[in-house]
Amino acid sequence: MHDDDEASGRVTLAAVAKEAGVSMPTVSKVLNGRSDVSRATRAKVERLLDAHGYRRRSQAASRSPLIELVFHELDSIWAMELIRGVENVAKDNRATVVLTESGTRHRPAPEWLPGVLRRRPLGVVLVFSALPEDIKRQLRAAAIPFVVIDPAGDPDPDVPSVGSANWAGGLAATRHLTDLGHRRVAIITGPEDMLCSLARLDGYRSAMAMAGLAADPRLTRFGDFHVQGGFDHAMDLLEGPDRPTAVFAGSDLQALGVLEAARLKGLRVPQDLSVVGYDDVPLAQWSSPPLTTVHQPLRHMAEEAARMLLRPDDPGTAAQRIELATHLVPRQSTARLESGGTTDRPDGTTDRPDGTTDRPDGTTSALPGEG
Repeated sequence: MHDDDEASGRVTLAAVAKEAGVSMPTVSKVLNGRSDVSRATRAKVERLLDAHGYRRRSQAASRSPLIELVFHELDSIWAMELIRGVENVAKDNRATVVLTESGTRHRPAPEWLPGVLRRRPLGVVLVFSALPEDIKRQLRAAAIPFVVIDPAGDPDPDVPSVGSANWAGGLAATRHLTDLGHRRVAIITGPEDMLCSLARLDGYRSAMAMAGLAADPRLTRFGDFHVQGGFDHAMDLLEGPDRPTAVFAGSDLQALGVLEAARLKGLRVPQDLSVVGYDDVPLAQWSSPPLTTVHQPLRHMAEEAARMLLRPDDPGTAAQRIELATHLVPRQSTARLESGGTTDRPDGTTDRPDGTTDRPDGTTSALPGEG
């Protein structure tokens, strides 16, 4: 049977070579991910391999004990959480994690593919919103499983992926603020072309509607998930007398930018401005004040993605979607807004408009510098 399979494979490859108008060595180069084949020739050979139903024999024994994790950028805190998650599973399976930075937030760069085909890892975890057809086709032809970790959008139905409940997270963050009495709530979500940003924005709008509040379009901003973006938008939002009393930032990094903008504007958090972040990265609990945020299970998402790669069934051909829950983590960057202008803080104290603070024991602290 083994000899028959090999003979059938040779016949198929010969037919592909003839139909493509190339040599057998060229077909072999395509199968082995060699870079010295033009993109047009590679695409033609890949299409014909699919049309002829060619499937290479399992080469698990010849694969490198690697899990490749591919980002478009590695300079963010949440990227470290994803790396730790993949490493946890890799360590349990005696595999090594290889990190690659490539492409844009939507897709890896074209030059990445020949390299991964040569490395032949156990599988590939990609942090992108979708995968182009040519990349999916070539990974499948090379029997390299792949999974998308998807904090950035909804991948195609045939792409195995792990994501989180972005709409529910946006709803929880905004309801927390409206339940505290805030009526002018701003949102700095992520890029407008990323579906996770739009899902969090939809959650914000739903929560505002549930509270009987109109979402002021002037208070909706599209950021970039980075500190500077949050800072720039907050500096503009907090200008003027009709500023928001609360800001929902679509990432913890943007929330840190909001905190800095509030400081420069002379606004106290949470007495003058409540702030909610998103992600719950480790740094959030050490900000000043500790940041109320939405926990996105980044490490768990990465662990699930790595496990999907290593399961006996091939996730490259049996697509599935795992969506993990998000939840609010209340800390000290939010407080109740009272009609008289007072603000109730989580520690039981109440800040008044004149700058004094009522303590739970009935005493009142004076303004700094007063007797």
